[in-house]
Amino acid sequence: MNRTTQSLIAAAAALAAVTGFAVTNAPDGGGDDGAKAAERLPVERTSLLCPVPSSSDLAETSYTAFTPKGEGSGRTGKAELMPATRALKVTPEDEARKKKEEDDKPFLTSKAPGKPVTGEETGGESPALLGTADGRQAPGWTVQQTTKYAVGSGRGLQGANCTAPDTDFWFPGASTAKGRSDYVHLTNPDDSAAVVDVELYGKDGALKTEVGEAIQVQPHSSVPVLLSTLAAKEQTNLTMHVTARSGRVAAAVQSSDDKLGGDWLPASADPASRLVLPGIPKDATSVRLVAFAPGTDDADLKVQLASPTGSISPAGHANLHVKSGMTTAVDLGDVTKGEAGSLILTPTEEATPVVAALRVTRGKGADQETAFIPATSAIGARATAADNRAKGSTLSLVAPGETGKVKVTASEGSEGGSPTTKTYTVKGGTTLGIKAPVPSGLKGTYALTVEPVSGGEVHASRMLEDPEDGVPMFTVQTLPDDRGMVSVPHAEQDLKVLQK
Repeated sequence: MNRTTQSLIAAAAALAAVTGFAVTNAPDGGGDDGAKAAERLPVERTSLLCPVPSSSDLAETSYTAFTPKGEGSGRTGKAELMPATRALKVTPEDEARKKKEEDDKPFLTSKAPGKPVTGEETGGESPALLGTADGRQAPGWTVQQTTKYAVGSGRGLQGANCTAPDTDFWFPGASTAKGRSDYVHLTNPDDSAAVVDVELYGKDGALKTEVGEAIQVQPHSSVPVLLSTLAAKEQTNLTMHVTARSGRVAAAVQSSDDKLGGDWLPASADPASRLVLPGIPKDATSVRLVAFAPGTDDADLKVQLASPTGSISPAGHANLHVKSGMTTAVDLGDVTKGEAGSLILTPTEEATPVVAALRVTRGKGADQETAFIPATSAIGARATAADNRAKGSTLSLVAPGETGKVKVTASEGSEGGSPTTKTYTVKGGTTLGIKAPVPSGLKGTYALTVEPVSGGEVHASRMLEDPEDGVPMFTVQTLPDDRGMVSVPHAEQDLKVLQK
């Protein structure tokens, strides 16, 4: 065995260890190069980051963590949320020791797959949280953070799926308009500092700013950046690009509006020529589509609304031209007309990658509230929504191509109740809006999992609503694959590809 081959084998072994996936096996032979197809195996370790929710004394934040029952690795496992910031200030030894003990205490610990676990924070300064799960707790582990603001800017229900750290994020739908405050929260889970660039693109192209370059995010810390400090002029519609020069972070945008409430704006799916934005509420009073083409070519898109009965083109907005490097926004009004719907964007000519998101408003006058729906991938092998209540959870399923059938499971409750499973058929080109199934005898909160059964791809989102004093407070979370399974290439196969 030569030195190159030995180095490649070492690299493959290191990759398997770092990613935390199941151990790979050498193929038995067969085929021209003795290669086997990659094997689908459950993940052995995963991590999630929850952003700082609020500093308001009037805010109430709940956390719900859940691992679906499945084929996790081993009989044991642990899943817990910890304060992300653990660096100690220079203090007397006894105070430092006390601070460390507080930081090292888990905020929330999951005990077994199949049952949600919850925790709450009321007002004050809540930290960003770092979650890790391993063994049988890791496959599909999902955490949602939900904050209710009774009054003030951004009042309403703000929900966020805690996300895995990465190096690249796109946020169409951000803004620096008057009366609106958008913060991007950058959280670093690692032991070394991360260096992050934040770029903003308006209707005329990139905004000139040096403030967003080389932002330092210290180990185990979170940095909020107010977008208006990065732009010289107000911009109603922006696309933000977050990239890590070194290290990795989790990024999420918290948007607050003086009149329209607020919510978390999650990152859009990776740039693609075909996008699905699922789950526009049937009573939406206003819908704004924001799109951006990050490449060098303009994008021409066909815009379709997948309704319960079929796909139609919104009046006056059948097509959308997106100039390269410039943010394009279009107001679609009350496009759903009292029926559940989803937007499907497809190229009219050349396939040009784009990112997109929707800002959705419910209510009228002083009783309005907003949420965001980014473009999202299909449910894949399984998708999970962690925080659901006896009332107020609505599931939207859309099949952009062929008809698809899915299985939806409501887990046992966090304080009691028996799981319930139902199967739904989603006709091609339509959106199916359903009241989410509820576990029998439910006590507490519960989780929903969506799994494909047959047919074409299905995309999904879940709306959670909790109205108060006439305000239709709500939040929407999309349901991409929950990353419970991964494709693990066989080492020998991978090495032979590298050697070529």
